[in-house]
Amino acid sequence: MSEALRGIRTGEPLREPQQDRSRVTRQKLLEAAVESLAQVGYAATTVAVVAARAGVSRGAAQHHFPTRADLFEAAVEYMTEVRLAEIRSQAAALPVGAGRTEAIVSMLADVYTGPLFRAALHLWVAASTEEPLRRQILRLEAHVGRQAHRALLEVLEVSERTPGVRETVQGVLDMARGLGLADLLSDDSARRTGIVRQWSKILDQALSAG
Repeated sequence: MSEALRGIRTGEPLREPQQDRSRVTRQKLLEAAVESLAQVGYAATTVAVVAARAGVSRGAAQHHFPTRADLFEAAVEYMTEVRLAEIRSQAAALPVGAGRTEAIVSMLADVYTGPLFRAALHLWVAASTEEPLRRQILRLEAHVGRQAHRALLEVLEVSERTPGVRETVQGVLDMARGLGLADLLSDDSARRTGIVRQWSKILDQALSAG
């Protein structure tokens, strides 16, 4: 009995292999777009280049993203979702007790110096001269900024209503972004270790005072 007939007779939902393939293709294209942005930058990341990286035809790529602007709009949303998921999933695996604060700050530094953030930086630069892209990035970065701030408060188990906590937590996030910018030009990992340790002490002091 075919799957279609079996689904009709049993009342089970029918599988939609075409839609499944479409979702897989779209995912491959978004992943390839992020990789290309991180490695070769905005100017060199075209729909054709992304299609080749994803291992799909240019026609299939243009079916999902008819224009380059469509591709980057979707890529920005994709990066926003993945960055937030990274922060939450990695935070869940962090140690408890002594050293937890430094582990949290180190995790943030890793997220903001990784390929996903590197790709975002290339888009930020492009957005400074392309108004439609700028509007999209401003909207989504505001969202991811709020969510990242909230996620950090959650893993630290603190309330931003405590005097000084909100500003200190935001300072840690800004520091992590700054480290990501510095790492764009050269390997900044040696200096980053000391900065992470010092910011962890500052954050611990602020939380203790609260």
